[in-house]
Amino acid sequence: MSDISIKFITSANWREALELSVHEEQQKFVASIHPPAAIALAKAYIRPDGRMIEPYGIYHQNKMAGFFNLHYTPGSKDDYWLFHFFIDKRFQRNGLGSQTLHALIRHIKSTHPSCNRLNLTVHPENEAGRLFYLKFGFSENPILTCDEPTFSIKI
Repeated sequence: MSDISIKFITSANWREALELSVHEEQQKFVASIHPPAAIALAKAYIRPDGRMIEPYGIYHQNKMAGFFNLHYTPGSKDDYWLFHFFIDKRFQRNGLGSQTLHALIRHIKSTHPSCNRLNLTVHPENEAGRLFYLKFGFSENPILTCDEPTFSIKI
């Protein structure tokens, strides 16, 4: 059983999200802004391209240990995207990334039953990220999205 839970970011926990960070050399892989959750929360409010954007905190033992945004087009089956996914530097190297992806896929199946594909991009210099997603079961697509390789998984 996973000790990971996923909670929507609200007025009760948004400040906690802003306290999360990654190692300096990882920053460009998550967001160009520090703290990385700041731009992700702004996107949830602004909704670029008219997509729905849901920000979530990743909790481990009742502490926020990471963050992600789920972007999607309502009514779509394939236009679901994972953006700004990261585990805080204090919690890295403990298997929380894989546990979170499993929890995230369960969450999507339950809250978005029409979704059959999850997409994401990986920074071209993030070889560890690329290998992580391939090992998890994502496939690398021949398409670049925002100049980054695109990966997807059927769910």
